[in-house]
Amino acid sequence: MLNPLHLRTLVEVVVTGSFARAARRTGYTASAVSQQIAALERAVGTPLFEREAHGIRPTGMAFTIAERARESIAVLDSLERDIRDVVQGRSGRLRLGTFPTAGERLVPSAVAELTRSHPGAEILLDEAEPDDLLPQVQKGDLDLTLVFAYDLVPRVWPVELTVFPLIEETLVVLVPTGHHALRRADGIDLADLAEERWVASRPGTAGATSLFRICAAHTFAPRVAFRSNDYDVVQGLVAAGAGVAIVPGLAYQPREGMVAIPLAQTPSHRRVFALYRTANHNPLLKAALDAFVLAGRCLQGRFVRADESIRSMPEEEAAPVADLEEAV
Repeated sequence: MLNPLHLRTLVEVVVTGSFARAARRTGYTASAVSQQIAALERAVGTPLFEREAHGIRPTGMAFTIAERARESIAVLDSLERDIRDVVQGRSGRLRLGTFPTAGERLVPSAVAELTRSHPGAEILLDEAEPDDLLPQVQKGDLDLTLVFAYDLVPRVWPVELTVFPLIEETLVVLVPTGHHALRRADGIDLADLAEERWVASRPGTAGATSLFRICAAHTFAPRVAFRSNDYDVVQGLVAAGAGVAIVPGLAYQPREGMVAIPLAQTPSHRRVFALYRTANHNPLLKAALDAFVLAGRCLQGRFVRADESIRSMPEEEAAPVADLEEAV
């Protein structure tokens, strides 16, 4: 295989007509240039220069190889620039996963910031439930995914993943406008909703489990009449007077016919994390996490609080899983 360094030196020698002048242009000694040309001649199996008493004369083969080498060197230079851009995060590919409510409220501004700061990067997005996204991160099909965990439904994440806290959502009680539970001066009492029809997510989901545990703390089990994992459907049913519900802050969208009250008597939250393989060294990861931190701060409001303890991706890694098990 031909050595690219030797080909570069050949081009300089052919252009300058001298080992000494080529040495000055490349930063080598004349002896080093001579040795490189000799090694190239051995590799191609034929002399490339006629050595004369007062100089050298390129052969026809030298001119031919030098002309073709210019094309190859240009390709290698382009490859080096591309690799440098990828390593420094100016280009490359980042594969993101998200669950629906984060995909609607958190992801757009983060992706917009990421594409603004890294216009040469390719950002791919996939949306699914956290349990479907986790295996993709573990296998390397995704670089980063957003997941959630309810306080009352603890989770332990796979040990090979780094957990990066983003935001904390207040759980919100939704009731139809004019509901009798709103008449209390000290705020809504969840026990007043014991006989109501409830709208919940599908059985076995973290949201449904959290609802039953919250209600159990108020000594009743909710009578679930309708189920949907689409929070637009849930809120539409509440606004239409078909029932009441508890949803996380990211899911809440104000609409006519419905009132939202923070769940204050039973402090409980849903927390959003970014997960990535600790062994993943994609240079775009840090930029993506910075963008999600910024997006979380922009969302901070009545029902969503950014995690101010996380400013940026640390140089080594974010908080390990073990440090977060009590939090989630």
